[in-house]
Amino acid sequence: MITVGIRELKQQTSKILRQVREKGEIVDITYHGETIARLVPVRPSHQAKKEEANIWADLDQLTAEITARWPDGVNAVDAVRDVRRDL
Repeated sequence: MITVGIRELKQQTSKILRQVREKGEIVDITYHGETIARLVPVRPSHQAKKEEANIWADLDQLTAEITARWPDGVNAVDAVRDVRRDL
């Protein structure tokens, strides 16, 4: 994350916006050292897309592991009902 003051933002607006647009940078804007605004990219950054893909891959792997161990003839609704009855 980048932090810039208002004066620097005025002087380098194009450069800062290019960093937000192209690199997915998040920029905090400060006034007398206090953060007053934040510039964030509208589209997810490349890193965010990669992290999202990793999360989905992990969920797919977990699904495969559960499916491999799930008993035949038992659906999820019945399994949850059985556990609730035991409580």
